[in-house]
Parts: sequence; structure tokens; C-alpha cells
Amino acid sequence: MISANNVTLRIGKKALFEDVNIKFTEGNCYGLIGANGAGKSTFLKILSGQLETTKGDVVMTPGQRLSVLEQDHFKYDEFPVLDTVIMGNQRLYDIMKEKDAIYAKEDFTDEDGIRASELEGEFAEMNGWEAESDAATLLNGLGIDTELHYNLMKDLNGSEKVKVLLARALFGNPDILLLDEPTNHLDLDAIGWLEEFLINFDNIVIVVSHDRYFLNKVCTQIADIDYGKIQLYAGNYDFWYESSQLLIRQMKEANRKKEEKIKELQEFISRFSANASKSKQATSRKRALEKIQLDEIKPSSRKYPYIDFRPNREIGNEVLMVENLSKTIDGVKVLDNLTFTLGHDDKVAFVGSNELAKTTFFQILVGELEPDEGHYKWGVTTTQSYFPKDSSKEFDNDLTITDWLTGYSEIKDATYVRGFLGRMLFAGEDGVKKMKVLSGGERVRCMLSKMMISGSNVLIFDEPTNHLDMESITALNNGMIKFPGVILFSSRDHQIVQTTANRIMEILPNGKLIDKITTYDEYLENDEMARKRQVYTTEGKPEDN
Repeated sequence: MISANNVTLRIGKKALFEDVNIKFTEGNCYGLIGANGAGKSTFLKILSGQLETTKGDVVMTPGQRLSVLEQDHFKYDEFPVLDTVIMGNQRLYDIMKEKDAIYAKEDFTDEDGIRASELEGEFAEMNGWEAESDAATLLNGLGIDTELHYNLMKDLNGSEKVKVLLARALFGNPDILLLDEPTNHLDLDAIGWLEEFLINFDNIVIVVSHDRYFLNKVCTQIADIDYGKIQLYAGNYDFWYESSQLLIRQMKEANRKKEEKIKELQEFISRFSANASKSKQATSRKRALEKIQLDEIKPSSRKYPYIDFRPNREIGNEVLMVENLSKTIDGVKVLDNLTFTLGHDDKVAFVGSNELAKTTFFQILVGELEPDEGHYKWGVTTTQSYFPKDSSKEFDNDLTITDWLTGYSEIKDATYVRGFLGRMLFAGEDGVKKMKVLSGGERVRCMLSKMMISGSNVLIFDEPTNHLDMESITALNNGMIKFPGVILFSSRDHQIVQTTANRIMEILPNGKLIDKITTYDEYLENDEMARKRQVYTTEGKPEDN
């Protein structure tokens, strides 16, 4: 058990949390949710002891071990991968190193023998002999090949490091597990593995995530942060949403009835207060009126942008033809003989672990890279708008947001442009913010504004949900569903893939293509069979599922 008792945290004069009382109990997975800036990550730091409170304290059951997903991706660069994972249980790792040091002594004394015996006993109690195999199982489950287990952390790429740090947090069956955005930089296979791990995990999990599908799969309760308070709801994310909306509707309905009663009482008092025969009744109603209190309904701190992609031109039947397209990057063939055609109703999700292949393919389609072999052709009625995974070059300038977006607009009117920015929560003086000072989430919202103002009928997204809060992801999801044109996209957000795509393409590690007209969930059901095939089709026409 871990609980926060009267926890208050002030930053300057602002109270981020005020008298928070909440208890987390065994057997539950808690999704900690709230708007950007509500204090989700800060609250995890309070629970883990990394941050001191202004008032109140955190109490944990004595003897329990707490594990945290490390956010510093370079902290363990000089350690082997397997050691980094085992260090998730620091006491076990310390015992292993002390034992090794004792046994390595040339002048082994009786005292060394006694100490080694004590360590061996504790080591056995902690299942130390299974430590390396347990760590390897976690790594393999998350997609870290065995050949990398003895490499130094600094030799791994960014996504591989994230997986190792996640394995480190999960290692050794911790009593309390704190996970801040554990699905960031994970491919969908790794996310699926993590979902199953947490579903079967018997202890306490407190997780911050912007992935709605993930929260729905793993959470038994939702802890909602709003206006410095934390309210617990039983159930997963969807249940929280329905419950919170129902509560607001009930409070509004209760207030409506109270307002009707107030009006009725006021009319009676006004009518009969001067009437001697009715004076007692009027006095009684005055007392009743004084007792009626309307429920305070605070507007949520959450803000939803309005994302609406409207093409300026209807798309024709000929959209995109790709034939025998191949590309090699740094000696590795990431695209091998890709062939397919797109129709005017296609919304295609590119899935799988081959991140470089997907990004490379998108860059070829928008003209940023040239294929080594093969070719592609866009239909004459198509116009494309691209959301790159790395958009940093767009922000390396001294322009204001308004001036930058005006450059992509056919209508060079500041009021018109500010309308698009307003939809994306850039209100008032935000329009004169400099591009180079924007946060990650603000940059993403700028790029989405650019895509909306373009009026394109083909949208290409490469991981658009990175840096977005839950509200913005929901708005983007709705905008993609409503869009009447063609979409090609990659996303780690399961719900976006499932609700948007009607066609799934997977570029395998060998660069070959699997192409199916199906939903994502249906594709996953047949994934094992699909993976056995090297090339799904030779003519670029997917089979119907």
C-alpha cells in the first residue's frame, strides 16, 4: 500500500496540489490522468520520494520495494544491458557485485567466507540464481534481441534504451511500480507485450499514459487530476470518461431543479410577503430558500483543440501507384520491391517494428528521398500534406506562429490564419510567440494547423501523437476519422490505428510488404500467419479479409 496524506505542493505562490488524500492498494493498476501541466509526473515524483512536499507526507507499507521507470536515457551508458536491468533491484545487484568481489580475492579470509555465506543466503532468498534469465526474458519480451544483452547501454539506439529501462523497472516483481509514459517510443508489439505483463501483475501499478487503448486494457481504476485535487474512479479510461460526464450531467440536472425551486419560492415570497394571512408561509419559504445551495460545477482544466481537415478538392479514383520500389540505408535494404495501388477511400496504417522503413517510405512519397529502384506516381487530382516524425527544421527560425502559418496559407489574412491557430488552442498573444521557443506539444499543434490550412486531400502522418496530451490525441483521432480523403500514417496509438484505418500495411524487417484490407484488431488476430509470408502479393492488390 502507498498513500498520500494531506499532500500539498506549492511552486512559488501557485499550489499544484492542495490537501490531496489518496490510497493505492495491491492488485490494482491506477491510470493517473489529467491535462498537460496538471502535475501527473510531479505527483509520481512525490510518491517516489524524488520531490518533497510543501505539506503532508507519503506513507508506504514497511518492507515494500518501489520501482520507477527511469527517465534519464543516458544514466546507465557505461553499464551492460543485462546489468542495467538487474539494477532494477538494487539490493540484489549489490549482493551480486559484493559476492563477485569477495570470490575474486587472492587472500580469501575466514571473515570473507562468513560474509560470502551470508550473502549467498540472502541471494538465494531473492531468487538471485534466476536473475539473469528473468532479466533476459523481460528484454526478449520487449523486443531486445539476446545478442544485445551484453552490449553496453551506450551502444543501443534510443528506442532500445527505452525498452531496457522499462525492463529495469519491471524486474524483480516490485511491490509498487511507477510508470511515467511507458509506451513512448515502443512499437505496437512491445506495447502489446507490456499490456499483458501489467494485466497479470499482482501488485500496485500507477501509470501515466496518453494512450487511451493502453489505459483501457490495463487499468482497474483511474486517478483524475483536476484543479489540484485527485479523484478516484473505479474502472478503466472509458468508464472514467462516461462516469465523469454522467456526474457533470447529474450535477447540472440537480442545479436545474434547485433553480426551479428557487424561482418558485421567490415568486411566492414576492407575492405574499405583504399578506398578513400568508406571512408565516412566506417566512417559512424564506428559510427554505436560504438552505438551498447550488452545486459548484467547475469547468475542467482540460482543453480540446478542434481538428478538422477539409480538402479543397475532391479526390479522384487514381490516388497512388507504387511499383517495385526499393531503398537501402547504410547498407541495409529497408524497402524491398514494394508494389501496390491506393484507392480514393483508403486509410492505410503502416504498422510493425520497422520504424526506419516507414519513415523512409514517407520521405520518398513526399520527395525528400529518392528510391534506389522502382517508382511511384500520385494521381493528378491529389495534393499531399505531410507530418514528419522530425519537424525541427520547421522551427529553426525567428518567425512568429502567425507569420509562419501565413506562409502556408493561400489566404494571406491574419484574422483567417489566427482562426486556425485558435482552433489549436493558440489564443490571443500566443499568435506572436516565436517558433523556436515552442514546447513539443505546441510544435505538434502548429504542424497540425499547417495541415488543416493546406486543404490537401491526402494526409501523411509519421507518429503524430508524440508530445500530445490526451485531449489533443482524441481531437486528432476524431479529425482523422471524419477526413473524407486518403490517409497514410504510422502511429503507436492503438485506438487511432483501429478506429481510422481500413487497410493495414506492414513493412517487415527484411523490407518486404504485407498488405491487407482489414481493421487493425483483425490483422493482429491473424498476425502469426501473416508473418510467415515473405511477400503478401506480387501485383500490389491486397486480398480481402
